[in-house]
Amino acid sequence: MRILGLDTSISVASVAVSEDGRIVAEDFYPRQGTAERSVAKSNHAEIILPLIDSVLQRAGMGLSDVTGLAVSVGPGSFTGVRIGLSTVKGLAYGTGMPAVGISTLQAIAGRVAGFEGIVCPILDARKGEVYAAVYRKHGNQLNRLMEDALMPIQSFLRALRAVGKTSPCLFIGDGVAAYGPLLQRAADLQIFFAQEEGMPSVAASVALLCERQFIDDRPVQLDDLAPIYLRRPECESRMKATVSS
Repeated sequence: MRILGLDTSISVASVAVSEDGRIVAEDFYPRQGTAERSVAKSNHAEIILPLIDSVLQRAGMGLSDVTGLAVSVGPGSFTGVRIGLSTVKGLAYGTGMPAVGISTLQAIAGRVAGFEGIVCPILDARKGEVYAAVYRKHGNQLNRLMEDALMPIQSFLRALRAVGKTSPCLFIGDGVAAYGPLLQRAADLQIFFAQEEGMPSVAASVALLCERQFIDDRPVQLDDLAPIYLRRPECESRMKATVSS
């Protein structure tokens, strides 16, 4: 069982190959410490296919050796989500290979190891809001406690108090950088921040978490492989406002 996983929904694009429950190769762009990291989103379309080629070479495989394709479907960067989906659909149509999708927030939560308690993946959605979800992690099990949502950070903290006030809460994702000081002021919660350096890539988590869908023979129809945006794209919002006025 060899799964090619992709993530382009956040600022760092990543690709990974899993084989029977373990990661055999992964890569991401831009790499830690490179000047390009600040402009990563605009380059995803240019680098994703070379990144796939690089990872397959590292794994000693060709695309024909892959069992299935897996991709994060958001929420996250609208452009990034579309790039990942279009890449996987193009590969699937061209090869006849099955494909599945997974929430970006679930994949981010799946990166966490060696922790027991509540895992809170959060992404900065701007405008004082976050894309967020809540999971309980016990051993290797990751159980969802709250569906993916877009909400103000203070509203998310209220929702978290309802499900995890007595448990350690580990925050992970780029929302930590944006809202870390505010989170630290929530003295009634046991809040910790993940040290993401050294963790597997989001794509590695995508590949590993999606293996079960292929084992259970649950690939989706490509037409049903759809993005999770949660918020209307900015251009659509402006168009709707113009029509309304």
